[in-house]
Amino acid sequence: MKLSIIKLALWLVVLLLITGGFVPAINENRKPDGSVQEGLKNPQTFVPQTLQDKDPKVKKENIPFSNRSIRGERSFRPIIQNAASRHDIDPALVKAIIMAESDYNPRAVSKKGAKGLMQLMPVTARSLGVDDAFNPEQNIHAGVRYFKTLLRQFDGDEKLALAAYNAGSSNVRHYKGIPPFKDTKRYLKKVYRYYDFYKNGS
Repeated sequence: MKLSIIKLALWLVVLLLITGGFVPAINENRKPDGSVQEGLKNPQTFVPQTLQDKDPKVKKENIPFSNRSIRGERSFRPIIQNAASRHDIDPALVKAIIMAESDYNPRAVSKKGAKGLMQLMPVTARSLGVDDAFNPEQNIHAGVRYFKTLLRQFDGDEKLALAAYNAGSSNVRHYKGIPPFKDTKRYLKKVYRYYDFYKNGS
């Protein structure tokens, strides 16, 4: 009897080794202490269930949001709403511009020297009366006011205003439309992708 039990146990061990010890895969992340935290494999991806319900084509990997951008949008929402209301701009568009410009990092600095949430160039910031471009309230209010100015320059054409925000109004005028720059075209696609998200999912 004992021999049979031992044989059975050995067969089970062999079977587990052959099959790789079949265990259903769990979507998990391990904490530093070794314990398991179930959840998204990519914790930086965020799509509200409501948005997935509205548009089944929306996939998590298509709209990557960092944890900072999620927290930032919530934290800066009152400032965004205030600035958007003051200048009659859709707050969802302001959120999209911030997301595309800085990923909601108030300390962001570009290679060209643009600073803060809405990536204001130093000359632009000074002309708008910004003392501290890293101050979220100053930066957002100035950025929205600047975008409103661009909208007026281009007769309310939103795409041209966004292109000017990215590439400069002189380039938009020179090319009499959206400049043929890869970065600008990519920028417009990003902004409108985020814009759709914030309009429908936030």
